[in-house]
Amino acid sequence: APIFGIDMTGLVNEWNNKTQEITGYSRDDAIGKPLVQKFIVEKLRKSVQSVLDNALKGIETSNYELEFRTKSNQIRYLLVNATTRRDADSNIVGVVGVSQDVTEAAKHDRGLAAMANELRQLVDTANAPIFGIDKSGTVNEWNNKTQEITGYSGDEAIGQPLVAKFIVKKLRESVQRVLDNALRGEETSNYELEFRTKNHEIRYLLVNATTRRDAENNIV
Repeated sequence: APIFGIDMTGLVNEWNNKTQEITGYSRDDAIGKPLVQKFIVEKLRKSVQSVLDNALKGIETSNYELEFRTKSNQIRYLLVNATTRRDADSNIVGVVGVSQDVTEAAKHDRGLAAMANELRQLVDTANAPIFGIDKSGTVNEWNNKTQEITGYSGDEAIGQPLVAKFIVKKLRESVQRVLDNALRGEETSNYELEFRTKNHEIRYLLVNATTRRDAENNIV
């Protein structure tokens, strides 16, 4: 595991072989250098300094994700336990960071987050009305086109019961049946829906009721 440490002034005084391997900096490169200024990416310096300052006061931090800048200017993600270092008389003399390299997992997570963000943008800006409900029938998806067609903003729609709030009365029972089927995994294509708009007009939508599932394939 990568292990590094600082003294009371924030200068590196511990830099094991694994830290050398991960960062590309030798022990001679690192010892005596200011840890935060030299090795931490700029956007995190303030928060990392805060974690180290806390540890120098005896307040330790577990599983803190750190972005280390390597000698070749790459970023490595480390999950760090910042532990207070004490001498034989129990006086605080520095901080030791015992870490785990989680770079691949972090890149994967960030890739998924970027993909989710892109999908969210596609849904929001799609040229077709897209709306969704949770398992209780409450609206949890309401894209820009749906807002434009119905006159209801996302804030007005999210959290409202779809059928009772937005579907004309004569169709509520049949629409509820279509939604209940989709919540059991039985999807419906090209179902004609009559939506009541905010100014009480009727909009006719041809809807595909598609089951939504989470990462474990559970219907949500």
